[in-house]
Amino acid sequence: MLTAIIFLPLLGALLIMTQSDERTIWNSAFIFSLIPLGISFYMLWQFDVHSSHYQFVEQYPWIPSFGISYHLGVDGISLFLVLLTTILISISLLYSGGGDIEERAGEFCFFMLVLETGLLGALLSVDLFLFYVFWEVMLIPMYFLIGIFGHGERIYAALKFVVFTMVGSLLMLVAILYLVFSAREHLGHITFDLPMLYGLPFTQTEARWLFAAFALAFAIKVPMWPVHTWLPDAHTNAPTAGSVILAGVMLKMGTYGFLRFAIPLFPEVAVEAIPLFMALAVIGIIYGAALAMMQPDMKRLVAYSSVSHLGFVMLGLFAFNIQGFDGAIYQMLNHGISTGALFFLVGMLYLRRHTREISEFGGLWKSVPILAAIFMVVMLSSIGLPGLNGFIGEFQIMLGGYLRIKLATVFAVTGVILGALYMLWLYERVMFGPITKAVNETIADLSAREIVSMVPLVALMFFMGLYPKPLLDRIEPSALNLLSRVHVAEARLEQRRHQTALASATSNLTATQVAAAAVK
Repeated sequence: MLTAIIFLPLLGALLIMTQSDERTIWNSAFIFSLIPLGISFYMLWQFDVHSSHYQFVEQYPWIPSFGISYHLGVDGISLFLVLLTTILISISLLYSGGGDIEERAGEFCFFMLVLETGLLGALLSVDLFLFYVFWEVMLIPMYFLIGIFGHGERIYAALKFVVFTMVGSLLMLVAILYLVFSAREHLGHITFDLPMLYGLPFTQTEARWLFAAFALAFAIKVPMWPVHTWLPDAHTNAPTAGSVILAGVMLKMGTYGFLRFAIPLFPEVAVEAIPLFMALAVIGIIYGAALAMMQPDMKRLVAYSSVSHLGFVMLGLFAFNIQGFDGAIYQMLNHGISTGALFFLVGMLYLRRHTREISEFGGLWKSVPILAAIFMVVMLSSIGLPGLNGFIGEFQIMLGGYLRIKLATVFAVTGVILGALYMLWLYERVMFGPITKAVNETIADLSAREIVSMVPLVALMFFMGLYPKPLLDRIEPSALNLLSRVHVAEARLEQRRHQTALASATSNLTATQVAAAAVK
């Protein structure tokens, strides 16, 4: 099943390249994206909510002499990210076929489906070599999507995206190689199999360097402050579908990487790094929100809001308690849905006016009531209104963060307030007030295709906001399993600190006794 969900989009991409009729290409690409979507819903239905282990596992020897296996599996952490990926790819293809992409439809659909294969492969890999292959595969189609189908400085944005990501990827590759050769010393053979690599003993120095290499690769992808600078350019210049997938799924590969690799492989270093990562997360929350408020371009505003929202996810992760973990995973899904929907809406406005400048709009509520109503729901979802999806994740993150470091959470609340301000201000400037540009009086409201594209996302916002239990039931066992590794590491660190303090006290006592004896 997992092989099918990964490689059917690739098969579709290859078949599409044999087609010449544009409508056939769009229809074929959409149908091929619906098959993985159907499989992901079947996986959700069949998923054992009580298990914290990988399910639907497939494992075959691939390159046995190097310890590489074709090992796939899904757990509560990756399950909903897989579902989110298949939903957003299908909606993106449906939307893009309605006029957003006017030329080279075959190449666009090819890159979108290859991108889906890369994303799903990375989420479902349980072998580090396999993960790295899919991690690199997903960069290539996104580079072409931005570089060919983007706007403005698209080549610059595409190159910047690749350079930043490649730097992190190469450091991660070095760390992976060190990791697997260390396995030979401790296990007697080389292996890339992730469960076998968990728990390998390293010296403190080794573990810190390896964690740093993984963490930098994933921090760039998140993107965390100060390695976020590629994001606004990539978002601003990418086509609408590219921005949706970038914000909706690719940024989550960074936070997913922390959950799946950096934290469980090196839990003691992760615990030591709590103050650093919580500080960076809070800076990102406030910095992203402050810059979002200053942007005259709607897309750049949403891009900077992503820096702020992903800061909340990192805050929840490094709280290292179940409230923070649940909230972080839930918020990863929320951000994919809400920000993906925002990029769709900005793309719809751009399609009508060929501008994203906020000052070019105003009073649209009268001209496009359906778009305005959906925009309001999405905007309220993004700022975390109770009853919508954003509230659940942010509340849990705040609770988890407060239990870990109260001061960090107090500062993070500033980001919530700023987030509400810049989104409400954006909505007021675009939708309310008098119509100052004559062209805004006659622009068309949403088409049937655009409404169909937005309905699933709006429905998910209400469902996840009103009834989070089915999702949390599936997330929590895997989150608790991961958390147990962290708690063991915390206990070891505490014991080591206690022993060090005891040894120091004993040493001081002995020195005092010697000095007293000398006086006598």
